[in-house]
Amino acid sequence: MPHRLRAPLARRAFLAQCAAAAMLAGAALPLTAHAADAYPSKPVTLVTSFSVGSGPDTVLRLVADRLGKAWGQRVVVENRPGGAGFVAIDSFKRSAPDGYSLLQLDSEQLAALPHLYKSRQYDPDKVFDPVATLFITPFLVSVSAQSPWKSVSDLVAAAKAKPGQVTYGSWGIGSPGHLGGIALENEAHVSMQHVPYKEVGQLYAAVSTQEVNWSMATIASSQGPYQAGKLRYIAVAAPKRIPQMPDVPTVAESGGPASLDVNSFVVLLAPKGLPAAIRDKINADVAKVVADPEIKKRLDTFAFQTISWSPDEIHRQVAAKSKTYQGLIQKANVTLE
Repeated sequence: MPHRLRAPLARRAFLAQCAAAAMLAGAALPLTAHAADAYPSKPVTLVTSFSVGSGPDTVLRLVADRLGKAWGQRVVVENRPGGAGFVAIDSFKRSAPDGYSLLQLDSEQLAALPHLYKSRQYDPDKVFDPVATLFITPFLVSVSAQSPWKSVSDLVAAAKAKPGQVTYGSWGIGSPGHLGGIALENEAHVSMQHVPYKEVGQLYAAVSTQEVNWSMATIASSQGPYQAGKLRYIAVAAPKRIPQMPDVPTVAESGGPASLDVNSFVVLLAPKGLPAAIRDKINADVAKVVADPEIKKRLDTFAFQTISWSPDEIHRQVAAKSKTYQGLIQKANVTLE
């Protein structure tokens, strides 16, 4: 081929390659945006590790109803309780990272289980992408209405007088109630005996009859015996009082360790690999739902405080809790292997 023809041909080939690359690059962005704009184009399933009628389940169903209306698609809640959360977690791992299956877990199932079940090699960071937050709830210190203890100071004094004999109950090893009890032991420098129950109903019945001396409680889980006059709250394990129980002092005001702060937050997750555009859309839409005055009013009844953390903030909060729980679990030598 004559030399004078090679340059124009090469130049045309180069320009054609550039045009093709530009078309592909230009197509990538609209496709990503289109995927988010089109989401959801079919029903969405919200899997929860909590049983029907529990606080997290009730909130999830409220949110699912509102999301369904906003999205114009059915949003179905699927309950898979059991196995400390692993029944839901293990089944969910097989879901596609497309936003059509989301998982509801609490902070303990994300931050405590890896330290309690080391042989499972469960690392939430490797299997989940944080998507959205639903609520955070503080815990209260509850005793029987017949208990002589009127304050956390009374509880701590009894534990110091009888090391290892004061009992506290929870709804399972590694639950916020259990870990909160360990935190109180550590910060008050006392030793108490933990008694796990299978269900919260059994737990608060036991506290009411003084089968166990005390337990951590949320308003949602303990309102039955409390309203029946069988249970009393002596403190809220938070830095400040809560509006729902304005007469209940903080642990510090009740003579206990000022640093005690026991809470749990509940989030939605996707399988690892969810496209960022879809993740951000879900995050924004869930934030709108939980910020709705009607939804906030219903959650306020149970002292469920709505929050709207970004996925990055969820990751930071889980990491902070994981560090705290790792220390508590190691110090108390707790394992569920």
